[in-house]
Amino acid sequence: QVDYDVCSNYGNWLYSAGIGNDPRDNRKFNMIKQGLDYDGNGDYIRLWVPELQGIKGADIHSPWALSSAALSQAGVTLGETYPQPVVTAPEWGRHIHQRPGGSPHPRGRRAPAQHKDRGIDFYFSRKKDA
Repeated sequence: QVDYDVCSNYGNWLYSAGIGNDPRDNRKFNMIKQGLDYDGNGDYIRLWVPELQGIKGADIHSPWALSSAALSQAGVTLGETYPQPVVTAPEWGRHIHQRPGGSPHPRGRRAPAQHKDRGIDFYFSRKKDA
């Protein structure tokens, strides 16, 4: 079943792009967190992105963060069978290698990146000192 509500979907796409109507300042849509919260095992992604079917569990939400051995085992070659990410938001880092429900991946979590500026808004904003 495909969920389709024109107004809701358009609003969510605008929000995801960072141009939606939200009264909170500096609010961003975290795709990795949402994926873990609502598609923890990655079943929806596997259904619609067959190139990633070989990736098991929650790792499917961030294939670019997997080791080359894990990607090879899954039959994924970044840049060939699946594209490299265009941009990775710093906020995603704390959710990569997590399991659904927020528990860390058995291999441990990476330390959060130390960025003065947060999110992709930095790259498109006129003021760089915010």
